[in-house]
Amino acid sequence: MQFGGAAPTAGWGGPDGPTAAYPAQPGAGPGETGPVAPRSSGRGLLAAGLVAAMLVSGGLGGWIGATVAGGNNGPGLSAPVNTAQPVGTAPDGTVEAVADKVLPSVVSVDVRAQAGRGEGSGVILTQDGLIVTNNHVIAMAANAGRIQVRFDDGTTAPATIVGTDPATDIAVIKADTTRSLTPIALGSSATLDEGQAVAAVGSPLGLSGTVTTGIISALNRPVRAGGEQSDQSTVIDAIQTDAAVNPGNSGGALVNMNGELVGINSAIASLGSGNSGSIGLGFAIPVDQARRIADQLIKQGYATRAVLGVSVSDAPDTDGALVRATEPGGPAERAGIRDGAVIVKVGDRVTEGGDALVAAIRSRAPGDTVSVTYAARVGDQPTTVDVVLGEAR
Repeated sequence: MQFGGAAPTAGWGGPDGPTAAYPAQPGAGPGETGPVAPRSSGRGLLAAGLVAAMLVSGGLGGWIGATVAGGNNGPGLSAPVNTAQPVGTAPDGTVEAVADKVLPSVVSVDVRAQAGRGEGSGVILTQDGLIVTNNHVIAMAANAGRIQVRFDDGTTAPATIVGTDPATDIAVIKADTTRSLTPIALGSSATLDEGQAVAAVGSPLGLSGTVTTGIISALNRPVRAGGEQSDQSTVIDAIQTDAAVNPGNSGGALVNMNGELVGINSAIASLGSGNSGSIGLGFAIPVDQARRIADQLIKQGYATRAVLGVSVSDAPDTDGALVRATEPGGPAERAGIRDGAVIVKVGDRVTEGGDALVAAIRSRAPGDTVSVTYAARVGDQPTTVDVVLGEAR
């Protein structure tokens, strides 16, 4: 099954919301657990004092408005020249062209349930109404809730849940509409570079059709943001961006300057002082991971993910993920990795701590063969083994 309009080889497969301390508490998912205490420094780790916040917006009590004064330009100032181009004729690669292309493929998501109301965003996958969003956006609607999506032209439609995967924070819903929708074009997160220009499109604070721009600040950033329940915490192998994302952007699109989807906006870092707005640290689920999970949710109603079969924490006094326990007969144990080992690399990715290991494994697919570099004990010389990753739901 292929989704996404015009992108070449574009097929799946190839916060007023809950917050959680970063890194996460144990319970990343079957087979892996993350560290309890945050690390104070190091690439891939947020500075101490920051928290990752889900980007679902709570129900807004009123409109957010603004007025623009017009008229006199002031003494000696001539009227500005209108250089705006007609819609749809902006040069390729400009923000205007990206907005023209992407806005019809991004929806606002309104969720109402007995527990309250939430607002987020979603990205259209197919002409007949399949939409990808974050699990935390629609989670409260799982039991007798109502989901409504608002399209770029202002029309609305009810939607139902197709499938959810709390561990990766991906969900798929389907709009009940007979109209032909505009699927987003798909890019690849595997080809992204730090410093690359991107745009975020979504509905921050309920303001639908909002476009912000920035760059990719970092890749492979392990971020944990808690779900509504403690056992739903999730480690995201995230794309970090300084494009402004705020509550309500969750589930929306992070796109390259060709207007192709490269990530699903999911969380921001905040200072933990009650200010949950953008401070230039936003995080998105890479599209290559999101498309694999979404495809499984659509085809079978549930998703699987890769596991190494270990419980880990940060290694004491050194970089690495300390293996607290191995699953009997699991992938790690079969490869010779035992309790007390310190895993320092997965493939060519350095694993500075427990969350970094979880993120590196979750970026893979079940059945993948990966090289794992580890020391049998802290201070021992590392060795490298090949591990065939297991599968968990």
